[in-house]
Parts: sequence; C-alpha cells; structure tokens
Amino acid sequence: MFASRAAIVLLSVGAAGIAAPSQAETILVAIDRLVYSPAAVDARVGDEIEWINKDALVHTATVEGGAEVLLPAKKSGRLVLKEAGSFDYICRYHPNMKGRITVRP
Repeated sequence: MFASRAAIVLLSVGAAGIAAPSQAETILVAIDRLVYSPAAVDARVGDEIEWINKDALVHTATVEGGAEVLLPAKKSGRLVLKEAGSFDYICRYHPNMKGRITVRP
C-alpha cells in the first residue's frame, strides 16, 4: 500500500516538472519608408513572420534561392518558418532593403 502511494506522489511531482511545449509566435516586421523594422529577428521553427507594408509601394521579402512573400502596398504577408538557420532577405524591387531571420530549432 505504501509503495503505491509513493509511486503516485512521484508521478505527480514528475508530471509537474515537465515543461509544456512552447506555442508558436507571430513576429511582426513593419515596412516603412523602404526599411524592414526590425531588420533582424530571432525566431524558432514553427513561428510565423508577418510583414506589414505601410508603404505605398509593393515590396517582397525574398530569400535568395528560397521563399518569397509578396507584400502589396498597405497590406501584409506571412511566412511560417519550417527550418533552422540564418536567412538574409531583400525586397526584389528595392534590393537596398535588407533583413535577416535567425531561426532556432
């Protein structure tokens, strides 16, 4: 009888010590006057980046050889991050616009 109570207590304490999986986050990046802000973001696999284009011009968030998100004037676009790594991106129409996403597992 005592052994089973001890097992229940250990299971209860063990369960309390387990961390719940973290929830994916949405990270906001504003585009205003031809600038990504913030220009560098840190994220985790599964997080989502949302670019909010405040300019009257069309922009993109383009990773060379990878993803491209079209960002119409005064609209937003999203991308779910599916792999770890560091990714530099630019606007295809305005290559002086630069950003970087660092994605951790």
